[in-house]
Amino acid sequence: MTTTPNVDPAEIAKFEALAARWWDPNSEFKPLHEINPLRAGWIDEHSAVGGKTLLDVGCGGGLLTEAMAWRGAKTVKGIDMGEAPLSVARLHQLESGLDIDYEKVTAEQLAEREGSAYDVVTCLEMLEHVPDPGAVIQACADLAKPGADLYFSTINRNPKAFVFAIVGAEYLLNLLPKGTHDYSKFIKPSELANWIRNAGLTLTQMSGLTYNPISQHYRLHPRDVSVNYMVRATKPKAP
Repeated sequence: MTTTPNVDPAEIAKFEALAARWWDPNSEFKPLHEINPLRAGWIDEHSAVGGKTLLDVGCGGGLLTEAMAWRGAKTVKGIDMGEAPLSVARLHQLESGLDIDYEKVTAEQLAEREGSAYDVVTCLEMLEHVPDPGAVIQACADLAKPGADLYFSTINRNPKAFVFAIVGAEYLLNLLPKGTHDYSKFIKPSELANWIRNAGLTLTQMSGLTYNPISQHYRLHPRDVSVNYMVRATKPKAP
């Protein structure tokens, strides 16, 4: 079945333009470098990725993808619709020597082709950049094996998130390039939970990711999901 790709060309163009600096920890991607150990550790703590098959949806330049491979995932695949970020990911892979399969394909297209193939599926900092987040979540569910864990992260939609994630991060602190985020595409936890339920998954855990502008440190906060947050969902085991 042929469908229109669930892609926003303007969003892809944003990250294509910045791709060459993806692995520079002092570039516009500094926040991703700083939160990567936290999010990778949270995933590994709950899913013990060693020896498992893992798919990273919206992998960009491969920061999380490589972190999962370093933690011992047996088979790792990263997918994205930006050719430039994927090229950067493949180049960095030559340096790391890790065995990762990168491909330019949407989650929906991959689900049609592969079906339920992965023990762990991650989709971080991506849902707020696509036209139909629910369709991505459904595709991730289709790609997960029965009993698999799935991880999603995004930004809450409320006045505090607007102040912190856009005004603060993009205009005052210059943590991110201006225009990185569109407030209207931010996702409330209740909306994410609804899409997860509609995909036949069970929401099992949620954690906030907070930033202290004084100490300039990020930390996980299990009760503060007012701005950035991550969730873990599970796919029911086969009867």
